[in-house]
Amino acid sequence: MTVKRSLAAIFALSMIFASVSCGNDTPEADSSTGSQESESKDENNTVRHFSGVYSARLQTVSEGNDIQQLIAEKTGVILDQQFIADQDDIDKTFSDMIISNKYSDYMAPDGENAQKLIKEGAFIPLDNYWDDYPNIKNLYTEKEWNRVRSNSSDGHIYYIPLFSAVNIKETKPTYSGEAFWIQTKVLEWDNYPELKTLDDYFDLIERYMEANPVNEDGEKYYGYEIEANDAWFFALDNPPMFLDGYPNDGCCKVDTQKLEAIDYNLSPTAEKWFRKLNEEYQKGIIDSECFLMNSDHYYSKIASGRVLGMVDQAWNFNSAAKGLPDECTYIPFGLTIDEDITEHYRDQTAFNDSTGVGISISCDDPEAAMKFLSDLLEPEIHNLRFWGIEGEDYTVDSKGIFQQSDQQFENCNNAEYKLSHFCIYDYMPQIQGMAPDGINAYTPSNQPNIFYDHLSEDVRKCFKAYGVQTFSEMLNEPQENPDWYPMWSFSNAVTDETDYGKVMKQMDTAKHQYLPLVVMSEDFDSAWETYKEEYGKINTQLFFDELTAEIHRRCEEY
Repeated sequence: MTVKRSLAAIFALSMIFASVSCGNDTPEADSSTGSQESESKDENNTVRHFSGVYSARLQTVSEGNDIQQLIAEKTGVILDQQFIADQDDIDKTFSDMIISNKYSDYMAPDGENAQKLIKEGAFIPLDNYWDDYPNIKNLYTEKEWNRVRSNSSDGHIYYIPLFSAVNIKETKPTYSGEAFWIQTKVLEWDNYPELKTLDDYFDLIERYMEANPVNEDGEKYYGYEIEANDAWFFALDNPPMFLDGYPNDGCCKVDTQKLEAIDYNLSPTAEKWFRKLNEEYQKGIIDSECFLMNSDHYYSKIASGRVLGMVDQAWNFNSAAKGLPDECTYIPFGLTIDEDITEHYRDQTAFNDSTGVGISISCDDPEAAMKFLSDLLEPEIHNLRFWGIEGEDYTVDSKGIFQQSDQQFENCNNAEYKLSHFCIYDYMPQIQGMAPDGINAYTPSNQPNIFYDHLSEDVRKCFKAYGVQTFSEMLNEPQENPDWYPMWSFSNAVTDETDYGKVMKQMDTAKHQYLPLVVMSEDFDSAWETYKEEYGKINTQLFFDELTAEIHRRCEEY
């Protein structure tokens, strides 16, 4: 169970940085296998380059990035990161690595490929090295590390889970999870109505579009958008879980009394959900191209400001929405299928043991690679990664509170400036919650004074109308995470090498094939029956029995 913990001991460790010699070369921009053999140093022979391949939809920093160079001065290392977004490309990249037995120095694959890489012996066992690197060893509790051990047959630790460590307490004025989102201007138009159910939500969008069919440029609004491809299919298939009042276990609902996994895919709520989508599609509220888009098309439509609402996780669309006018800011709602159901959209930071970042067997100096992982968690470097340079990116007042001027705030949120100046080294070990000093948030976007100082007037009016001060307060307070939570951290690591893994693949295939047809069909009842019939041919119980067994195992062991 993930709990709020103090990691002050990690941050209190003395800062020791040394230059390291020789290292691996960097991957070519179009390489699928990253770097392998040769050395890469700067002209002073003091900075080594490590390579890293990551399953993530992110941009690499610009060459000569200011803070990357500063971190290199202090650690002796530059990390050349290659991000891969599309699942087919991810699978091919790691498959090619396995075939060639040549890997990038660091790897952060998706859960399924992480298991394949472990099976092939592609990672070094980190726990053979970490006694000399307490920043790494103390990042998680022994109980949490044991969850990671359970993912390997020999009980070793092969990767460090990401985005799961919290120092002292969580600091989240923003909300990064899943919700039904709607633009501020739509809420203001109807005097900020209460939205509790699907009917409330779509009724508002319908009425707004009837009164405002186009924007000021004469372009038609998209009332509701759906991203439904690859790993982003969740926006289409998992809302029934939330609508029934369950938290985000992802692949199932969990009966908390019986400790059993429940299939929501054919539930009464699922049928109501897809019937509603079908109705809205037929009315023209849902974008008619939604099932023909790739992710880039989706982000482009979000960035246009013409999408009034959608289900999504904020971390997925935030970058696309960054430059929107204030009136287009998306506000989260935790809808349920019935207004008497209590929503549970928010959760505590979940411990994701399904994957993380590890060091490959191709790395010619694992000790140096471990040291860099550790150095990234040192207080000075951690602040550099997330806050930038004191005096240039933020100032510190007499009480030790970090502040940002309007210009500093603007720079921090400017995409081009961020690529040339900031270097978070995302998908490498980091600690969320409070900064090392225990006074400030770990990142400017979570700093209360900065958040409030730079709220737009549109959002201030919206928050006042709903009696809240933050985006996260638009949703119910999260409950303590139960021992099994989240079950997606298990299903994400399932491969088709097991019988239950084969069943999960069959389920995914059926949903990808039939659910878009269910939404688009002019005869919903017929399309739904066809989907039910095809889904019913799958031995789904085998998969859910395995989920139930995993729930019991986690409750007993952790």
